[in-house]
Amino acid sequence: MSLPQPFQHPITVTPTDIDFLGHVNNVVYVRWIQEIAVAHWQVVAAPEDEAALLWVVLRHEIDYKRPALLQDELIGITGVGSASLLKFERHTEILRAADREVLVKARTLWCPVNRQTGKPTPVRAEVRTAFAELKPRR
Repeated sequence: MSLPQPFQHPITVTPTDIDFLGHVNNVVYVRWIQEIAVAHWQVVAAPEDEAALLWVVLRHEIDYKRPALLQDELIGITGVGSASLLKFERHTEILRAADREVLVKARTLWCPVNRQTGKPTPVRAEVRTAFAELKPRR
């Protein structure tokens, strides 16, 4: 992944993640992509921004490269790419920790939403900076 200072998040495959083919179900990857994004937001967001904003997915693009199996230890890596007024592009990769093999690559478009009104809302410049710097706010 060619993102500056990507955020990393550990993942353990559990029995409920496995489908009838014996590997992680595609829907589980979508959940993990969201969980990784939320964890990243919780690390970089200032308390006032976390209190004011929610994020909704506008689009997911996912390339499944290799299967993950029961008890695999994985690493989710994410970072924010381009951003416009109401769209933030987020890139995510999920790797097998043992050999750093890329299992999934995803691109997601997120929209910031005002927590009170539920309507799309632009974010402060400091929010964009927090994503770029990846410095924990707490």
